[in-house]
Parts: sequence; structure tokens; C-alpha cells
Amino acid sequence: MPFSAFKVLTFDVVGTLIDFETGILQSVRRIGGRAAQGLSDDRIFEAYKRGRDAHPYRSSEAMFHVYKSLAQELELPADDLSAGAFQLDVLRWPAFADSAEALRRLRRRFRLVAMTNADRTAFSSYSNTLGHPFDDSVTADETGTAKPDPNFFAFNRGRQSAFGYKFGEILHVAQSQHHDIGIARKLGYKTCWIERRQGQPGFGGTPAVATLTTPDFHFATLKQLADAIEASEPRAA
Repeated sequence: MPFSAFKVLTFDVVGTLIDFETGILQSVRRIGGRAAQGLSDDRIFEAYKRGRDAHPYRSSEAMFHVYKSLAQELELPADDLSAGAFQLDVLRWPAFADSAEALRRLRRRFRLVAMTNADRTAFSSYSNTLGHPFDDSVTADETGTAKPDPNFFAFNRGRQSAFGYKFGEILHVAQSQHHDIGIARKLGYKTCWIERRQGQPGFGGTPAVATLTTPDFHFATLKQLADAIEASEPRAA
């Protein structure tokens, strides 16, 4: 299917556009001090994922408790001040270097819609970091659920339909095989996998999947997607 068939690009935000893995590692190692310096990336990520599973609620509030969970597991400072610092850092996670510019390029051609498991407060911070590129957005506190729940996707599908966009005109762009690519394909979406961890072992801060889902499009960065779309357009004579 050519890119010209799409009118809407829906985006996972955290992991695809916002580099939460770098954010987590920098925060834990800064707050944890000397005790955190010898910890491997994978050990920090595994403790983080267990903490997030135990506290799956609003990301602008729950990360305080996520930090306390991982800090106790990793024997790091687990006081309220440290947990509060981690929660504040979550709202300041950096964007990938290519995200803002690629989104600006893509917005010239498509309606851009954020589909994020972050809550509205956290998403507002990430949108600001990215330069406010979205025409529309759907957050977990508004849907009452989170990806990979099919109801999250159904909520946004109905929302975009109300704006006049057909299901077949949507391309879902995401990094997470667990939260996005696998379930989106099962639901009939066309998908684009931005494999941010290409060349790195394991799944990092994202839950592992037993089998990778083959997407319709596959790139290592968002810039590569923007480049491919522009290259596919007919050149003026």
C-alpha cells in the first residue's frame, strides 16, 4: 500500500517519540548516586517494569510509587524526596533527536494524532517537548484504559471517524511490539514499526513479546519514515 493512501498518522508517544529509556537511566543513576552506578541498564529496566506493573495508574502521579518500588528492589534511596524527583523527571523525559523535525515534516502531509498511555498532564509535557505537533490526541485517562487493550484503539477509531476519516486511511506508527504493533495488526490497522532499539539486545524498558509481529512498514527512526514518504512522492516534471 502506498503512503498516499493514508490521511492520518496515529502515534505512540512514549518510546516512539519520547526517549523514556534514556530518561529512566539518567534519573535512576542521578538520584541513586554511587549505589546506582554499577547497575546494568537491563537490571534498572526490569525493576522499572515490575514497578510500573504494580502501579499502572496516571503517569503524572504513579511514577512516585514506581520509583519507590524499583529503589527498594535495587537497594537505592527510597525516601519521598527521591521518589518525587523521579516523578518530576518523568515529565521531562527527552525526545529522540529526530522526533520534532520529522513530525514537522509529516504534518505537512498528514493529520497527526497522539495515542498515548500517558495521562493528559504527562502528555502535555511531552507535546511541549515535541513542539506541539499534533492535530488531535487521545490519552489513557480519557479512554479509561490503556494499550494494548483493544478498547483504546476502538475509542480513537471512533473519534477519527467523527472527524470524517475512514479506518483504511489511518497508519499507526509505534515502537512497542507489545503495546501497539501486535494488537494494531490484529485489529486490522496498517502499521509502521519504528524500531528504536534496532541493533540492541532485548526489549529494554518495554515488555517483551514471544513473537515479533511483521508490520506493513519498518524503520529504525522517525526520520527514515519521513524520508521514505517524501521519496515516494512523484517529482514535478
